[in-house]
Amino acid sequence: MAKYDASSIQVIENLEAVRKRPGMYIGDTTLRGLHHLAKEIIDNSIDEHIAGFADEITVVLESNNSLSVEDNGRGIPVDIHKKTKKPAVETIFSTLHAGGKFGGEASGYKVSGGLHGVGSSVVNALSELVVINVYKDKKEYEISFHNGGKLNNKLKTVGPTKKQGTKVLFRPDQTIFSSINFSSKIIIERLKQATYLNPKLTIHFIDNKNESKTTYNSPDGLVEYVDVLSGKSKEISKSHQFTNDNGKITIQCAFKWTTSTSDILVSFVNNIPTPGGGTHETAFDLSIKKSMNEFALENKLNDSGVPLELSDIKEGLITVISVFVVEEYLEFEGQTKDKLGSPEVKIYGEKILYEGIKKYLNNNKTEATIILQKAFQAKKAREAAKRAREVSREFNKTKGKSFAGKLVPAQTRIAMDRELFIVEGDSAGGSAKLGRDRKTQAILPLKGKIINTEKSNLKAILGNEELSTIIHTIGAGLGDTFNIKKSSYGKIIIMTDADTDGAHIQALLLTFFYRFMQPLMDAGMVYIALPPLFKVKNKRTHAIKYLWTNEELLAEKKIQSNIEIQRYKGLGEMNSEQLWETTMDPEVRGLVKVSSENVSEIEKIIKTLMGDDPTIRREWINANVDFSMDDSFEQLTMEQKEDNDEQGQEDE
Repeated sequence: MAKYDASSIQVIENLEAVRKRPGMYIGDTTLRGLHHLAKEIIDNSIDEHIAGFADEITVVLESNNSLSVEDNGRGIPVDIHKKTKKPAVETIFSTLHAGGKFGGEASGYKVSGGLHGVGSSVVNALSELVVINVYKDKKEYEISFHNGGKLNNKLKTVGPTKKQGTKVLFRPDQTIFSSINFSSKIIIERLKQATYLNPKLTIHFIDNKNESKTTYNSPDGLVEYVDVLSGKSKEISKSHQFTNDNGKITIQCAFKWTTSTSDILVSFVNNIPTPGGGTHETAFDLSIKKSMNEFALENKLNDSGVPLELSDIKEGLITVISVFVVEEYLEFEGQTKDKLGSPEVKIYGEKILYEGIKKYLNNNKTEATIILQKAFQAKKAREAAKRAREVSREFNKTKGKSFAGKLVPAQTRIAMDRELFIVEGDSAGGSAKLGRDRKTQAILPLKGKIINTEKSNLKAILGNEELSTIIHTIGAGLGDTFNIKKSSYGKIIIMTDADTDGAHIQALLLTFFYRFMQPLMDAGMVYIALPPLFKVKNKRTHAIKYLWTNEELLAEKKIQSNIEIQRYKGLGEMNSEQLWETTMDPEVRGLVKVSSENVSEIEKIIKTLMGDDPTIRREWINANVDFSMDDSFEQLTMEQKEDNDEQGQEDE
């Protein structure tokens, strides 16, 4: 391994105004982009582990939303860089495309996730404070930046130390991001993933916001991750893992089959999550389809001779693929690195994955036979669903007018400008029809019961009038035939009452969209409307305010006492004007965008809440739902009445 010093750092171009176009580097400036900053710094420390120099990382989240990441690796070089005439650590954090990961093994990193050399500098550009401490050669060094990468304190020697490694602390710039409130849950998910992918790595997470400290280590690696992803789904095969390395590409794959009707595939490249998939996932799909169909024919399990489709084989399959690729073969699509484009990975990966899966099948014939039986059952269900779709198409031709009768359409011909409000109940639907923006907003009232699509086959879904209406209205198909380009709407907005029934309808609809129209969620086109809980009217001035929480109501009571409070029990209690100005007007409304980014977490929640096992559901509810009686509104009403009585006596 070559010496890791300033000569290892290559400079391609100078830092430009990242602050002007942050989306080019981190995707966006929402919470997703915020957590991308954390990911970049954490991944740098993970790269030190991959290189063989760090086995421990400590991540600290402070109450002021600063985040620090410390590893016990080699420590960033601090000597002077020949080209920039600055210390290497300053060059890395102040210059785009400067890093020690371009030259492959000769530069100190055989493989890594940070091959664009912009991660550290982009974090610096989008932060109001960055402090780097380097522990190297028995000395501690420190350098700091502020206000988007401006040098605050030059590199200095702090003093002697016995530590080795690097610590980076940063606080995101509030003027750049919509919120700098880091989510402990999102950070923990990434740290857990890192330990699954790196069995010899230990990560400590100190959460000073929530006063907790946790250590993560997963000695069983990907097998443990597969077991976690499968949750409490009943397994029909044991978890299996294999690894192969040709010197340039390393492929690790773990999988198992469960009784679930859905599949999960999570993939990584050089420890970087690739939710967009890519050539490694393509290689897996081709390999498993080929090996399973060959095994079925060789063992006389396929009577018809018609090959199984990929969806048949993957039903109930939980898979994790981790690929390590050297620089010369590594090709991501975009700076956010969510999709792998390397053709070499597909070529090598298809061969290795095929051999690994085929070897598993031949060595575990009893399990393999059970898996194939499940796949052929899925094939029968798929063919039945296809027939049901054909029936549905004929049904739509004859019943299209009745569907259209429920929908109040928008006037614009531009599909992406249209918003579809799926509204609970006729009463609310009536108010929404009268209060809407006719040009862009369409209203679809729900009049009947929606079935639980987690426990229903496609034929039952198509037979449910409400869901059939939604499918017909959106007009983009269903399941594997869904084409987002054909969607008649740019936003799908679920608008229900703020009560348990409304929450149940939301859950049923979100389950349906996730299972059968997931591209809508992937594209950020599914939303939940936020109607207010209270209307507060001043008895003297008749001024009206709308409030969304009990906390807001309590705060309002402190501001003014002579008020009349109305608790909305449903959307139908609001007239069209009130519904527009609180919940539908794009200028003032609040919408919750539903994201399918965290696939594993969504899968676990849906299987828990919508699955067949009431015991699992009860356990989750007991652990996650607070059943304490919330009587703050009732109490407030009583106190308000007393205050009003006192005020009336004073007036008299």
